[in-house]
Amino acid sequence: MNMTGAQSMVRCLEEEDVSHIFGYPGATICPFYEALYHSESIQHILVRQEQSAAHMASGYARITGKAGVCVVTSGPGATNLITGIATAYMDSIPLVAITGQVQSYLLGRDIFQEVDITGAVSPFIKHTYLIKKAEDIPRIFKEAFHIATTGRPGPVLIDVPIDMQEAEIDFSYPEEVNIRGYKPTINGNLKQLKKVVKTIAAAERPLICVGGGAFCAKAQEQVRQLCEETKIPMVTTMMGLGVLPTSHPLNIGMIGSFGHKTANMALSQTDLLILVGARVGDRAITAPEKISSQSKTIHIDIDPAEIGKNVNPTVPLVGDLRAVLESLLAEHPISNCSHWSEYLQQEAAAEKATMPDPRPDTIQPKRLMAEIGKQITADACVVADVGQNQIWAAKYLSMRQGRFLTTGGLGTMDMLCLLLLG
Repeated sequence: MNMTGAQSMVRCLEEEDVSHIFGYPGATICPFYEALYHSESIQHILVRQEQSAAHMASGYARITGKAGVCVVTSGPGATNLITGIATAYMDSIPLVAITGQVQSYLLGRDIFQEVDITGAVSPFIKHTYLIKKAEDIPRIFKEAFHIATTGRPGPVLIDVPIDMQEAEIDFSYPEEVNIRGYKPTINGNLKQLKKVVKTIAAAERPLICVGGGAFCAKAQEQVRQLCEETKIPMVTTMMGLGVLPTSHPLNIGMIGSFGHKTANMALSQTDLLILVGARVGDRAITAPEKISSQSKTIHIDIDPAEIGKNVNPTVPLVGDLRAVLESLLAEHPISNCSHWSEYLQQEAAAEKATMPDPRPDTIQPKRLMAEIGKQITADACVVADVGQNQIWAAKYLSMRQGRFLTTGGLGTMDMLCLLLLG
């Protein structure tokens, strides 16, 4: 079927079941917008500044689990996406950013609104494409969505010169993706799984630490089963809040410099730390070398680059978190940590029940967060902007079946409303 490159871009989005995109029109992306006008299945959300498009697409992706899509023009339009792309990269959010670009035969001449956006974002993006042949558009879009949503999720950028959008092509959308060199590991190594089971059985004070990777892999149920079947207590990073309800007896709390006292105490006393989809940066574990020296560590992650980055693992295990935990549960791991678990549960319950008395005629922020937690619905989504308010909400606002959305990597401020709108 013959159509323009711009029309094929819209068809590609329709083939990927994209229902919402966030963007701001401009000169070099106009052919795409003209083609988008005729789409009956894609709703375009017009923003007032391009950075908003990236953050709204990020919020959409965090809740739906699908890739968020943002579309902008070249030059300053593209550079305004950079903070949103970096935020998505640090938080492992699937994002497809589409940027217009000047004519391909003028690239490198520093003409009006020309920016090397693929080079500009290269340090903090999963992959980038510059369309050089219009007939490559279907393949590149198929690959972009595949890369963004598989393995460790992340942002992918497609830079499309305006003459590629105007060119005629014979459209055919690929059914499969086969990218040389990109084969994410899904199932964990069986020998390593056996080691995990043995290491858990030998531990007296095991502790599960869950990060945002549990949500990326949709593995909340598997985490709950692992905790309940083994009776191993669990702590979370800020990005892992909500994996288990705050009131769950095995949920000891959030670790880190702004975390719960009992959770940090458990971290300092454990003899086996099981890291589940967590990179445990400096705000989560301030002295990783102490953890490595005092306890064994099992680290489960989809991204091999994260394993050993901050804490040296005794048993590394690479794979999709949901698939790995299902395989681990099938091995029926046994833990003998009842005294340790009961002790931490008692300490955590006492800490959570303690609330400082407010000063007269003042609103105590900690108590306010606790009261909000009591009032919200069980499936409420809590969105916290960066700052002290984020710390109060993370520590004192109880989660049940909903999500706690924030940026734990880049720490981007003023994106609260944009995540909500997305």
